[in-house]
Amino acid sequence: MIQDAFVRQRARQLYWQGYPPAEISRLMGINPNTIYAWKKRDQWDETPPVQRVTQSIDARLIQLTEKQNKTGGDFKEIDLLTRQLKKLHDGQPDATATGKKGRAKKLKNHFTPEQIAALREKIISRLEWHQRGWFDALTLCREAGIRNRMILKSRQIGATWYFAQEALLMALRDDVAQPYQRNQIFLSASRRQAFQFKSIIQKAASEVDVELKGGDKIILSNGAELHFLGTSAASAQSYTGNFYFDEFFWVSRFAELRKVAGAMATLSGLRRTYFSTPSTETHEAYAYWNGDRWNEKKASHKRQRFSVDWETLHNGLICPDRTWRQIVTLEDVVKHGWKHTDIDEIRDENTEDEFLNLYMCEFVREGESAFNLNILIGCGVDGYDDWKDWKPFAPRPMGNRPVWIGYDANGSSGNGDSGAVSVVVPPAVPGGRFRTVETRRVQGLEFEEQARVIEEFTCRYNVEHIGIDVTG
Repeated sequence: MIQDAFVRQRARQLYWQGYPPAEISRLMGINPNTIYAWKKRDQWDETPPVQRVTQSIDARLIQLTEKQNKTGGDFKEIDLLTRQLKKLHDGQPDATATGKKGRAKKLKNHFTPEQIAALREKIISRLEWHQRGWFDALTLCREAGIRNRMILKSRQIGATWYFAQEALLMALRDDVAQPYQRNQIFLSASRRQAFQFKSIIQKAASEVDVELKGGDKIILSNGAELHFLGTSAASAQSYTGNFYFDEFFWVSRFAELRKVAGAMATLSGLRRTYFSTPSTETHEAYAYWNGDRWNEKKASHKRQRFSVDWETLHNGLICPDRTWRQIVTLEDVVKHGWKHTDIDEIRDENTEDEFLNLYMCEFVREGESAFNLNILIGCGVDGYDDWKDWKPFAPRPMGNRPVWIGYDANGSSGNGDSGAVSVVVPPAVPGGRFRTVETRRVQGLEFEEQARVIEEFTCRYNVEHIGIDVTG
């Protein structure tokens, strides 16, 4: 009974995050008719946005308070969620002070002019230094006739959060020359990653009491279309709109995707925005970043030099290929008032090479990495689309199918290789492909905590083999 209630609650939360019932059915391994019955019986659509957030916070608080051996981060999250819950409750109107009025039929996904103004004020007022710079660069690029932006950025500085909300504001513009100029298209390495944009947009809309509904596509009442796509070149050809490509330095077949997906922003008045942490200089996207791809199409005497170092690009610059480029490091944002990251702690938790790559926007040079990144990411697929037997949100994601666990240990000091535990599905026939369906980082955890991660996996999967790296 408790397990059934948990599954039902998880399905409801996925629906509120924007997943359609058919997708929830596939991800959780539950009959679609059951999902639709729960949706109707429990009135998922009728639940107000504030109540949805409140119930989600309640569930997370219960999970944290019941957890044994809480970490400092757990206590911080409990404190934050408790304060947020109080704010939500304090902001609710007194039921006795509201009269009963007939409910007028509302337009779906509709913003009033007052709500648009309030949303714009809320978003702009909370922008950090670098995010405000990106917002101001919109006007700069528009006035200069620049349609392409390419941003190299530190990990975890709110880029996805910003660009999702920027796109929502652009979708609500009333000064466009053509309706298609309101359309926004988000492309990520996987559809699950693209849905992060959707979740951020829905949360922002809920702050002005607008509930946005839709699956892979949300259509606003003004006709603007918001599309959320994984890196499938075949599915990326039929859309038209402003184009956002998230973490483009970490996808395979970048040149092909850029050619096909970038064409979605061919028409006048549309923008293309690429943003990512750096990977390696051997990645296909690097030739587009440093200008080599642009220059190779030019006669020798027409080629121009691109300076793509931090000194040149940290304030943003329009380059010879008419692309606005910028580099934003963690040091940059901390220097300008970013309070959300302890940079000394991040330095201590990472090796020097990891810190320079992930937070200081330095590429891994050819020969410095153990494996060729292009070959590695070429092995990746979008499991949401390609693995029909994988139900990531089900109590047993692979059902009763046998899996193997690979464990690369790492001591609590956090030094050495990045420790991890991976769940691998072996092929059903000789010569088939192995699939890594889940990985948990354990770097810096005590060995007892690492053991608990493995134990948790054995409860969720049918584990027939555990391999441990003992090479040191």
